[in-house]
Amino acid sequence: MPPPLELPTIQNWSCHNCGGCCQQHLIEITEAERQRIVEQHWETDAEVSRGRPWLVRLGWWPWSRRYRLGHQPNGACVFLDEQGYCRIHAKFGEEAKPLACRIYPYAFHPAGKKITVGLRFSCPSVAGNRGRPVSEQRHELKVLERLVVPESAAEMVPPPVTPGQSLDWSETLQIVASLERQIAEGTGGIVPRVIQALAFVELLGQARFDKIRGPRLREFLEIVAGAAASEAAALPEQPEPSAVGRMQFRLQCAQYARRDTLADCELGWANRWRLFRAAVRFTRGMGLAPPLQPAFVPVPFTELEPAFGPLPAAVDELLIRYLRVKIQSLHFCGRAYYDVPVVEGFQSLALVIPVVLFLARWLAVGAGRRQLTLDDVTRALNIADHHHGYSPAFGQLNFRARVRMLAQTQDISRLTAWYGR
Repeated sequence: MPPPLELPTIQNWSCHNCGGCCQQHLIEITEAERQRIVEQHWETDAEVSRGRPWLVRLGWWPWSRRYRLGHQPNGACVFLDEQGYCRIHAKFGEEAKPLACRIYPYAFHPAGKKITVGLRFSCPSVAGNRGRPVSEQRHELKVLERLVVPESAAEMVPPPVTPGQSLDWSETLQIVASLERQIAEGTGGIVPRVIQALAFVELLGQARFDKIRGPRLREFLEIVAGAAASEAAALPEQPEPSAVGRMQFRLQCAQYARRDTLADCELGWANRWRLFRAAVRFTRGMGLAPPLQPAFVPVPFTELEPAFGPLPAAVDELLIRYLRVKIQSLHFCGRAYYDVPVVEGFQSLALVIPVVLFLARWLAVGAGRRQLTLDDVTRALNIADHHHGYSPAFGQLNFRARVRMLAQTQDISRLTAWYGR
């Protein structure tokens, strides 16, 4: 019997057929899915077979048995029609689609004797909290669980809290629940809650857990949570981010701001040269910020730095919900996030908040405004979360080292306060 599902209780979602997920993902398919699509005879459909292959072999070798769905010249799936609907779904039903398409925007993560369910905020309907409560979709999600969760899920080990320090699942989930409470029950908006949670994980990172087990762990977490709250409350106004921290942060923002569709990749060296030149500009932080996808326009870096005024309450609600759903579903550490420990994984997740606020400022300035709106932040979150936990770049050693450096210098807290003002 599949493990029980733990569903987010603060999240709604239904598909609203925007087609966004069909315009920027590479969909690898199984051999059975490839054969099923072949038997659907799309070669007789003039709209699909317009000079573009609808199934493409992956890899350089002619004997490769890996395939993906084809793409239109703009990077969209070859099966996406002009109204934003999937032709496979429309003609043969949802179950005929590749499994990767059916699962999105859900993600299933083993958590001992249960499976946690998260969602990708790259989907506008997820970010907008639109649709049916996820808690009412248990039946549909159980069907998907049987298709994607391996039988060995209960045997998977929990992520370490810090390098070399692993606890059992029950203890690890206690830590995760305590971390989530820093965001859910903190005072003020998103900025003070992130700063408090960062103080919490910093204290966790200094602990030795060999003797803090069982009942002692609960007491320890209460002490650490209280200390983090007191430390965050006692802090004066956050100082400006360091010069090195700002440079590293801009490079992180540049990575999140990309839109790496197959159409971009097919540009070859021209695209690589464009990205290299953009990286140089982001390193310097001078002149115009080069747009890395159509959502952005060139704006002076200097116009992204002044105070934009208090964040709207709806923005606080969105970003708090984002962090809570990610933490509750374990979509920030372990197998769900490049196998990184809990502390490092949350520091990387927390860094998404100033990244989103930076990208939202870019969108606002590009539209001629000096104040953030909910739409700015929602679009920025869609862009950033498309990469977070899915782009291979963020699991590389240099990117992980950047996050650790920003955490050690307290720059994640400073950046959160700086771009949240």
